Amino acid sequence: MKTTLSQFNLRTAINSGSNSRALIPSLFAGLGAKRVLLLSDRGLEKAGVVEKVASIFELTGHGSGPELVGIYLDIAQDAESSCVNAAVQYAREVGADSLLAVGGGSVLDTVKGVKYALHKGLSDIKTAIPGGFVYESFPQASHIPIPHIAIPTTAGTGSEVSPIAVIYNEEIKMKTNIINPFISADIAVLDPDLTVGLPPKITAFTGFDALTHAIEALASPTATGLTDAYALHAIRLIERNLPVAVADGANLDARSDLLQASLMGITAFSFALNAIPVHNMAHAYGALFRIPHGLANAVFLPVVMELVPQLYLPRAAELAQALNVDVKGDSAEEALAKVIEKIRLLQHKVGLPADFSEYNISGEALQMVIPAVMKDPAALNFPMPPELIAAIGQRVVPLPVK
Repeated sequence: MKTTLSQFNLRTAINSGSNSRALIPSLFAGLGAKRVLLLSDRGLEKAGVVEKVASIFELTGHGSGPELVGIYLDIAQDAESSCVNAAVQYAREVGADSLLAVGGGSVLDTVKGVKYALHKGLSDIKTAIPGGFVYESFPQASHIPIPHIAIPTTAGTGSEVSPIAVIYNEEIKMKTNIINPFISADIAVLDPDLTVGLPPKITAFTGFDALTHAIEALASPTATGLTDAYALHAIRLIERNLPVAVADGANLDARSDLLQASLMGITAFSFALNAIPVHNMAHAYGALFRIPHGLANAVFLPVVMELVPQLYLPRAAELAQALNVDVKGDSAEEALAKVIEKIRLLQHKVGLPADFSEYNISGEALQMVIPAVMKDPAALNFPMPPELIAAIGQRVVPLPVK
């Protein structure tokens, strides 16, 4: 029996279903919002997603409901601190009292940073995270009274429900973290229609981001029955639905299941948070070489599991069952080998690379990774020696033979 203190806070209400975005104005009204700022990115504007959401507010003008007072679209990959700061300034200029996030992890994390900065009266989000990591827990952390709704357009980060905002500090090239139980959205709207246009490759690597969350949560030394339940079912849903959604992007059932798997994966990850070597590597490579986070996780996941087996061996049989792998009669080592083989098969099936060949990372650049991994906030609970970091790097960055 585990008797040490654990926390599991689910404060975000979930609305799921095709066309569920139609509920947004009334949901905002219920939160007391009057002046809504929609935040998204240029890619989603081009794809028509921003207009699909913004047009809903045309029915709520003239005092009949919340008003859309602005649309902010200049959000870049990795939730850059400069984007957060510019969006904060814009929110103040238009007098917004509430925030609507429409997008993938970068948009969702940016909006969490905006909400935090507005609440704290900040003009530069970097001042809140001077050491790269800030952890505020209840009861010291207090409710943030800014109505906040999030609509994820990818099934990967689950950022709409997580108490973590990952903000990229361009000056020091580090992904920094704000952890606060009130930073997640008040309401998440999971509308699979808004994920239909997601390209197969992005569908694939965002799905692997969610899979990584679930597997690292399951393997965590501080996992609980609650986090296990979310992690295991997230893995089942991803194994079953990711190949379907990649092959047929218009399959709403698969898209819907992946959205739910995404939020379950991050919920398990957030509240079992401890040893996360896959994320540790992905953060460093993403910050240094601007590799999309989900893609970095996808490439690192089987390699780290192979080179750090002690973390995963105790849960190998459960992992195998969730991934639909028969390991009856196998030892833990044999079961883990089959699990890793299944993950590599899934990686190949959805068209993801097994390494970072396309990024042309040099041997000299690879040396920069070691200190970056060691100083990343993810290294706090599970520091990796330089030799291990280098060994993992050699697996994912094929260097030319001299």
